[in-house]
Amino acid sequence: MAPRLELQSISKRFPGVVANDDISFSVAPGAIHALLGENGAGKSTLVKIIYGVQQADEGTMLFDGQAVRVQSPREARRLGIGMVFQHFCLFEAMTVLENIALGMDDPPPRRELEARVREVMSAYGLGLDPHREVHTLSVGERQRIEIVRALLGKPKLLIMDEPTSVLTPQEVDALFGVLRQLQGEGCSILYISHKLDEIRTLCSTATILRGGRVVGTCDPRQETARSMAELMIGGSLKALSEKPASSLGRERFSVSGLSAPGLPPFGTSLKNVSFSVRSGEILGIAGVAGNGQNELLEVLSGERTAGVSGHVRIDGQDLARLGVSARRRAGLATVPEERNGHAAVPDMTLYENAILSARARKGLASGGLLRMGAAKSFAESVIKGFGVKATGPRAAARSLSGGNLQKFIMGREIGQEPTVLVVSQPTWGVDAGAAGFIRQAMLDLAAKGTAIVVVSQDLDELLELCDRLAVINEGRLSPAMDVKGISIERVGLLMGGIHGETHAEVAA
Repeated sequence: MAPRLELQSISKRFPGVVANDDISFSVAPGAIHALLGENGAGKSTLVKIIYGVQQADEGTMLFDGQAVRVQSPREARRLGIGMVFQHFCLFEAMTVLENIALGMDDPPPRRELEARVREVMSAYGLGLDPHREVHTLSVGERQRIEIVRALLGKPKLLIMDEPTSVLTPQEVDALFGVLRQLQGEGCSILYISHKLDEIRTLCSTATILRGGRVVGTCDPRQETARSMAELMIGGSLKALSEKPASSLGRERFSVSGLSAPGLPPFGTSLKNVSFSVRSGEILGIAGVAGNGQNELLEVLSGERTAGVSGHVRIDGQDLARLGVSARRRAGLATVPEERNGHAAVPDMTLYENAILSARARKGLASGGLLRMGAAKSFAESVIKGFGVKATGPRAAARSLSGGNLQKFIMGREIGQEPTVLVVSQPTWGVDAGAAGFIRQAMLDLAAKGTAIVVVSQDLDELLELCDRLAVINEGRLSPAMDVKGISIERVGLLMGGIHGETHAEVAA
């Protein structure tokens, strides 16, 4: 039997970079096939070529044994290729059914479409009300819209791009059930994920890309997550060193009764958020995206003070009425989720970006004057200490890759040796080696007595880093739980929305 998909010597070039270089591999009918690689390895470009978003410069693509040249996503769908993107393309103010219709090439009349949608949902256990507006749905429910839309086309090949990055553990299990059902019906699945334990559970074959080239193929069931990560980076991973068991000190950072209105039209209000972090402790905050994480960072950093109630204290000093600069002088450092435009100004140099947040604690300004030499020296130390690939402190922030800019931003904040560090998505978009380096830097900082709060959608990362874990859902924070012996099922229930008395019982 011919492969469902076969790529022969596919190459794609952009100015100054070869994104795909002579890539060849095949996906068997009814297989769940993983496509692995670090950020920048060429995965996104390759699946865009398969789905017709981009065109290859060289090479041949065969589908069910026939050579094809897919000129557009519409042509891909006609062949039987569907794709569920990592970032959903949905209109928040419209209903599920309306969003599905907008994403179809030739939608049938409304009643017929609704009947077909309900049929697909019933067949694959994708419970969803077609008449609900999207802004009322969880991220997992929104993903179901994209899956239903793809399944309406009865695909022979379904491409899934980081499908579990924003799902609860229970939603991940449900998704895997759908994918295995599709596999049983003969549909092939090309699965992209950075969660290597999931790859080992789900996939029978993995193709590994590095630097735009295929560097290996393996059976994930015969590998460990570590061995696959090392194939991806082309080197060995250094294990994280453990913190001393008795390293926790007195309470350094406390938040009590923190409430704040959500930003219109669909922002999430914070509701009576309370937690505390001791010296040397790392507290993790888990949650599905869009449940108040960004609002919490803005309130803790001092970017938002209007309409905010409650207390934010460092070493007993209440900072609730203070702005960003005053909180930084008191020892608070923060890293928001968005790198370009929030954590860094793209058109500024690295040393100018260093001044933005480190001028007080690193003495980069004095008497109203900026100390450019000191700023360049500090930026240079961050570049060297965190292995940032840049031409030097005069390089513009926009000239760095996403992963290297994240390393610089994390290094800029950690290098200030703050009393408290609050960071959102610390390793988002960085490769496995850089992620390990950043995590170790946070562990080292905690060992020096800093209280750290890590907000992340990566539950595995939180379990590896943190001493205690809390869950945010719809702007409410669960009681913190000791990571040792924690129940993943319990965490998933909290992420999915268990509140009130039941919430307290689940967290106990």
